[in-house]
Amino acid sequence: MFYQVLKYVLLGPLLRLVFRPRIEGLEHVPEEGAAIIAGNHLSFADHFVMPAIVPRRVTFLAKAEYFTGPGLKGRLTAAFFRGVGQIPVDRSGGRASRAAISSGLAVLRKGRVLGIYPEGTRSHDGRLYKGRTGVASMAIRAGVPVVPCAMIGTFEAQPTGRRLPRIMRITIRFGAPLDFSRYVRRHVRGRGQGRGAGAGADQGAARAGRRGRRAPGVVAGPPGPPPLPPSVNRAVPVS
Repeated sequence: MFYQVLKYVLLGPLLRLVFRPRIEGLEHVPEEGAAIIAGNHLSFADHFVMPAIVPRRVTFLAKAEYFTGPGLKGRLTAAFFRGVGQIPVDRSGGRASRAAISSGLAVLRKGRVLGIYPEGTRSHDGRLYKGRTGVASMAIRAGVPVVPCAMIGTFEAQPTGRRLPRIMRITIRFGAPLDFSRYVRRHVRGRGQGRGAGAGADQGAARAGRRGRRAPGVVAGPPGPPPLPPSVNRAVPVS
C-alpha cells in the first residue's frame, strides 16, 4: 500500500515533474512473470526514477547501510526504503553475499521483478564500470530474462554529494530482454554430471580452473556459457 501511494500519489508525480523523463523501450519489460532489470547506477535518484516509470513493482537489492542508520533519522530512512520495495544486503562478502543472492532468488521465485545494478555500487564520475557476476548467477539459477536499462542524465542531475537534484530532463532506455535459457540447460546438466554431482557446476568450474582444464558440463569461453565460479557468491550487485 505504501509503495503504491508513493509511486502514484506522492513521489512518482514529483519525479516526473522534476526530471520529465523520456522513456524508450518500456514495452521490453515483461507484463507478467519474473524478470531482472539490470541498469547502470549513476545517482541516488536512480532508486526512485526507474521504479516510478515501470508499471510493475520493482524490488531492489540495496546496501544494508540504508537500513542501519542511528537515531530517528535512521529509523525513518529504513522504513522509507522498505516501503519503496528495497531489500537490505550485507556487502561484506562470503556468507553475507550468498544470503543476498538467496534474497534475490526468493523475489524471482514469487514471479516478481528484481532490480539490480551489476556494477555493484554507484558511479562517482559518471562512467560505466565493469559489471559483477551476481546478476548472471541469479538469471541462470532462476531461469529468467534480464532487461538492460540505461539511466541517462541522472549523474548530471544529481551526482554523488549533491543533496537536491537539478531540474532537468533525463532519459530511461530499456533494451530487449536477454534470454539465458540455453545456459540454464547446460548449467543443470553440469550439476548432474560427474562424481559428487550435488556440489554443482560452480565447484566443478573451480576445480577445473585449478587443474587447468574444463569441468564436466561447463563450457569454457565463447560461444558456450560462462562458467559459474564461486566468485558469483561474492559479487552481488547492490546499490
